[in-house]
Amino acid sequence: MIYRSKAPLRIGLAGGGTDVSPYSDQFGGAILNATVSLSAYATLEPLEENKIILQALDREEEQVFNITEELPVNGTLDLLKGVYNRVQKDYSFPLGGFKLSTFVDAPAGSGLGTSSTLVVAILGAFVERYKLPLGDYDIAHYAYEIERNDLKLAGGKQDQYAATFGGVNFMEFYEGDKVIVNPLRIKPQYLHELENNLVLYFTATSRESATIIKEQVKNVTSNNEKSIEAMHQLKEQAKMMKEALLKGKLNDIGEILDFGFRQKKLMATNISNTSIEAIYDAAKAAGATGGKISGAGGGGFMIFYCPNNTRYAVINALNSFGGDVKKYQFTKYGLTTWTV
Repeated sequence: MIYRSKAPLRIGLAGGGTDVSPYSDQFGGAILNATVSLSAYATLEPLEENKIILQALDREEEQVFNITEELPVNGTLDLLKGVYNRVQKDYSFPLGGFKLSTFVDAPAGSGLGTSSTLVVAILGAFVERYKLPLGDYDIAHYAYEIERNDLKLAGGKQDQYAATFGGVNFMEFYEGDKVIVNPLRIKPQYLHELENNLVLYFTATSRESATIIKEQVKNVTSNNEKSIEAMHQLKEQAKMMKEALLKGKLNDIGEILDFGFRQKKLMATNISNTSIEAIYDAAKAAGATGGKISGAGGGGFMIFYCPNNTRYAVINALNSFGGDVKKYQFTKYGLTTWTV
């Protein structure tokens, strides 16, 4: 038997950063995101030999271990090891040889939630293999605990829930790691128009989000009023985006994104830089009415809202910066697992 899973990456549309503690604990956070047709994949294959083989096929990394209850977390393939270590610790399934292989459709540090989505996919393969009694909320929270508590990786909470649930969701974040996922029933024609007008652009750079997130956390703990007020405004932006999508006010989306872009830069330094500003200005000059950096900022993917067929002029303008426009579709489904 072979056990497979896949989980979708996401585009953050509004509210980014308000899912990060301690802001979400003190003030409550809100984010609107949508999963897309780019995924993280995991395959778990039992082996007769007494070996554990870990492979990140997209990164051309592999490690082989003798069977053990805990694998060494040392900077290589740590997401794979972290899931195995936690699941083995909590569920004590029979030790046996296996090969765990992963692949992600976007590079790490690109701002589409790749790391968290990969953890969800890996966890899904173990859930499928051992029939672990975990529902959607359980899996998302479990993935969050593995990343944030076990592996000590800085970040928020939205990515694990987006990857597990899938679709377009308005998410609320509260004290005590409480998360409420509200699926949005958006009319198909509104979603098609959003997909048509929203250009996804990879800047050809990846970034280390942890540094930006740690500064964001510090700004909250030190009561930096400018940074905290920006997060309040981003939370309001998420509500504005929800109303625009549900009511079909698509012409407002560019301005809502532009408002969020200005606020996001006040949360921490290095969220934007001269290269990102040049790309953003060129896109707006070509007809985009607004856009944002996906994820923590500093590089990776950007999105631009391009109404009235301006997407083609915007794409031409973006092509001069050496990045890539990525084709995608919105997806309804979250984590999917199956057995071969």
